[in-house]
Amino acid sequence: MNIPNQPASAAVSAEALFGSEAADYARYRPGLPDAAIHLLAVAQHGVPGPVLLDLGTGTGQVPRALLPVLRRLVHIDLVDVNRHMLETALTALEPVRGSCSISTFAGEAHTFTPTAPGRAPTLITSCRSLHWMGRPEVLDMADRVAAVNAVVAIMGDGSLWTHAADWTVALRGLIQTYLGEERRAGAHGTYADPGRSYEDDLADSAFNDVNEYRFAVARAWTPEDVVGYLRTTSFARPALFADRHHEFEAEALGLLQSHAHGGVLEEDAEFTVLLARRPGDAA
Repeated sequence: MNIPNQPASAAVSAEALFGSEAADYARYRPGLPDAAIHLLAVAQHGVPGPVLLDLGTGTGQVPRALLPVLRRLVHIDLVDVNRHMLETALTALEPVRGSCSISTFAGEAHTFTPTAPGRAPTLITSCRSLHWMGRPEVLDMADRVAAVNAVVAIMGDGSLWTHAADWTVALRGLIQTYLGEERRAGAHGTYADPGRSYEDDLADSAFNDVNEYRFAVARAWTPEDVVGYLRTTSFARPALFADRHHEFEAEALGLLQSHAHGGVLEEDAEFTVLLARRPGDAA
């Protein structure tokens, strides 16, 4: 799985990227497929007291979907560099957490340490976020803190920038007329090919026993929801447009409405899950 990436060495300010977009992120970002969530739950079969460590948790999509399915979760550690995201995640999880305790860690993922003895993570997840991190350093951290037989799950499905449909191609072209041909990424930079896949990173880590799972996902967007989604992306977030953002959104909405059929824009995506374990750990 090789997801569009910003090099980990680039200086990225999370507050500058998404500091004020947490509400839009929670509202417009697509959730995880049910099949992927059930796969994570099955990976914890036989674990008496599962502990989740969710890296780059954002608004808490992974634990929010997992809690009703894996009711045996005893603790969740939420890790994100953005405090606004962590606050939004805590609010979203409160109604469904039950007796599960939750801790937050505001900082870079590779610097995480468990909050208390006995809470070594048995499941470590990163959904649509590992490309913002120093991947080898994060996997080293995971090896240090993870329980015996822990599972690492790296998940993602690209973005509307990479999706090949008539309406996404036209939308990408419109973005390029405002921001230039190169795809924007990070606070000020542009996208650069990572040169390595997640499989490569895992092969060089302690978690090099890897299985890949792919799930077809059909999504139906409204033009308004696509415009809202764009505000949460690194390639079309409002600050990139400066005083032309309202102009861009109006033009984007008109373009999307012209491509919609019955008010709907269809996306056929593929959601990939890499489940990784240390060699010799029980499956």
